[in-house]
Amino acid sequence: MAVQLATDKDFSQIIKNNDRVVVKYFADWCGACKMFAPKYKRVSNEEAYQDVVFLEVNAEHSPNARKSGGVDNLPFLASFKDGVLAEGSAASKEEYLRKLIELTV
Repeated sequence: MAVQLATDKDFSQIIKNNDRVVVKYFADWCGACKMFAPKYKRVSNEEAYQDVVFLEVNAEHSPNARKSGGVDNLPFLASFKDGVLAEGSAASKEEYLRKLIELTV
């Protein structure tokens, strides 16, 4: 599934309307965020994860979405299951991303 860009305007609705959501929080100035972006996109396109919604949120422009994920550093990954935050952490490792996806099962 393609990565969707979410903002404060649509974030809550997307989380509520989808059972399994993984979010990558980023900022335009964040070098580690930019380096992790291709890995995040590649994982999001894997057939095994076609029922997971992958979001990207600009943490500087969406303070409410940032607060929902408990973001304390960037890049930050979070998983939501049935509209509730399951886990989140400042990370840019593919292994952690896969762990978050499995938490949404």
